[in-house]
Amino acid sequence: MISQKPIIGITPSHNTENNDTSLRPGYPRAIAAAGGLSILLPLEGTDEDWRQLAAMCSGFLFSGGPDLHPFLLGEETHPSCKNVSPARDSMEIRLLHAAMELKRPVFGICRGIQLLNVALGGTIYQDIPSQREQDFPVAHQQPFYYTTPSHHVKVKKGSLLAKACGGLERIGVNSCHHQAVRQPAPGLTATGWASDGIIEALEKPDYPFFLGVQWHPEYLWQKDPAAMGLFTAFVDACTRVISHQ
Repeated sequence: MISQKPIIGITPSHNTENNDTSLRPGYPRAIAAAGGLSILLPLEGTDEDWRQLAAMCSGFLFSGGPDLHPFLLGEETHPSCKNVSPARDSMEIRLLHAAMELKRPVFGICRGIQLLNVALGGTIYQDIPSQREQDFPVAHQQPFYYTTPSHHVKVKKGSLLAKACGGLERIGVNSCHHQAVRQPAPGLTATGWASDGIIEALEKPDYPFFLGVQWHPEYLWQKDPAAMGLFTAFVDACTRVISHQ
């Protein structure tokens, strides 16, 4: 008998100029390499639609993308903010709450970690360079392509992140962001930090699998065991959902 693969919903990119949705291929390729099946989620739907999708899927990957709308933070727009998609913001927040009602595994990447944090009551820096003083600024928007790491992340010992990365306490990551987690939401714990103190990973210890990372492992997994370990740990958690159904 062929074992059933977990179905993992991935949130879409949204082109606000023509209203198209899309997905970079690195996400589904990494999920497939880890043993899962991916579907691209719609941008629009009702709360009941998100609850039905949460019941259908074994887990959810909140993908990278543009800035979150500053109004979600209760703030005015910083001059360095870039394009936003209120439609995507709304969709992902409602999807997250539907997924968490069913304890579905959640994995956030880049924008994804910020969305997870804001949706649960945390805050973000709208613009790192202008909102944080740094003795040695880390290139959070790296000058070379994302298949090459640009800085290191210190990993909290014993964390979900550490376990997924094979027990490493320091990993090399790529970086493409000007916003980042500022204050973790209630119930979320920081488990990874750049050398300048920027939070690079968040977890929810009392949840079956909840992990957000600020970097882009979908560009690194083919050559980096730590990056592949993130997808493997996520897909394994999604597989356990099938076994308990």
